Amino acid sequence: MTFTEGRQKWLTVAEELATALRVDAAERDRLGESPVRELELLRQSGLLTIPDWGTQQAVTRVIGAADANIGHLLGYHYLQIWRSGLFDTPFETGDNLFWAGVSNPLDAALRLTPVDGGFVVDGRKTFATGAALADKLVVSATREDNGEKLTFLLDGGAPGLSFAGDWNNMGQRLTASGGVVFENVPVPAANVLGAQPDGDGSPRLSLAALGFQLVLAQLYVAIAEGALGEAARYTRSTTRPWFLSGVDTAAADPYVLATYGELVAQVEAAGLLADHASEALLAASDAGTALTVDQRGATAAAISSAKVFSTRVVNDTTSKVFELCGARATASGYGFDRFWRNSRTLTLHDPVSYKAREVGEYFLTGGRAPFTGYS
Repeated sequence: MTFTEGRQKWLTVAEELATALRVDAAERDRLGESPVRELELLRQSGLLTIPDWGTQQAVTRVIGAADANIGHLLGYHYLQIWRSGLFDTPFETGDNLFWAGVSNPLDAALRLTPVDGGFVVDGRKTFATGAALADKLVVSATREDNGEKLTFLLDGGAPGLSFAGDWNNMGQRLTASGGVVFENVPVPAANVLGAQPDGDGSPRLSLAALGFQLVLAQLYVAIAEGALGEAARYTRSTTRPWFLSGVDTAAADPYVLATYGELVAQVEAAGLLADHASEALLAASDAGTALTVDQRGATAAAISSAKVFSTRVVNDTTSKVFELCGARATASGYGFDRFWRNSRTLTLHDPVSYKAREVGEYFLTGGRAPFTGYS
């Protein structure tokens, strides 16, 4: 099987699962239940096991277009395995296991206490997407004795670990993104991947923050693609032509066609920009310890560019599709609002204006984004 054939195989599997998810996506969004069934479909499909970076990115977009919630879980699953590998510490990915993370950079509430054989961790973290359903967790916490921040692995069912189930936001309702509570949870020394460096000490380890930003950009493109696809199906089958248009179908209205054309061009451009950023991050990751701060800076700028543009495109697209479908499309049964709600929820993850500033500074002065949990 060639590389191209292997990718096509997984894309075919992803398209089949996407078709199934799309059937009841609006209804599942309304119910807002934990995505246990959807995760089982991911397991059964084999998509959790894809090792190839480019295929992972493409599959995340396909699944995310059908259901942004499940695309989010899948994209973060791939991300957590990849970022764990940045530490160059051997670990087992397991057989068809689902991975998630607990590492909000602005929520340093987890405390590691040294004990014989490792540590125990206590505290509470918020916005841990998919953690409540994960087989494996990638967790970051701070040592109480010396302030060092460590990243380590835990089993999803570790003793002392509980989940608040308090995710109640307007979008991404099926991502199990609630809080996680740690009460004297044991962390064997063998589970520690390594320490996160302060400042600019390790360009490669700092790539984890860029990986999160890339997943978000890919999801923005996926949501825009999903909204366009759903709107197109509705326009072809249901939208009535305006009585002054002089045409028999909405799909023949020149204004409708022009608007679709603008949106399609923007979404395709956003997708190409996200793919370019993905290739840049893969090259930076593959550079290993030879990665320079200059290459890391260029990679950060590429990802920020994709984030800035895809943010604008997804928010514009998920709003404008209503104009293409008409007033009747606002009926709750169609669920077109889920695209906008998911978009608005995800694009507020961190201020996009700071990403635009980073791109502008890199272009104008060569200044590189600081190494933070978001850049």
